Amino acid sequence: MSVVKVKNYFKEYGMEDRILEFNESSATVELAAKALNTLPERIAKTLGFKTKEGAILIVMAGDARVSNSKYKEYFGEKANMIKFDECENIVGHAPGGVCPFAINDNIDVYLDESLKRFETVFPACGSSNSAIELSINELEKYSNYKAWIDVVNIPEN
Repeated sequence: MSVVKVKNYFKEYGMEDRILEFNESSATVELAAKALNTLPERIAKTLGFKTKEGAILIVMAGDARVSNSKYKEYFGEKANMIKFDECENIVGHAPGGVCPFAINDNIDVYLDESLKRFETVFPACGSSNSAIELSINELEKYSNYKAWIDVVNIPEN
């Protein structure tokens, strides 16, 4: 179970007790927001993409949607999401629990600017019923991110 991998990862930093596990699913932004009693946009969703070089993860705000034109401008190729049935093998976490922690080797992590609106955000922790609250500085530190990018659109309310 990949939540165990994430707990072991955070144990190195003495933070494993900050991982929250729920009796109900938190596999989608809406379910996670309900389980955490927070705004959906504060859920730090992690999406996986295949690139010419391999795979990448992009962590973005829960209300953000990938902009194909921004993605192509930054990465030089069309956005190609990792397929549902390939996700666990490629990333190390199954859909619903994908996060930037304790992932397989050779996967670059990018953080989207949409997250900077918040003091803290809630990424998943490797399972469809887990999360952790992290400050933006902590997210930077523990995700081992490569760069901050701007590849999403945020709907106006």
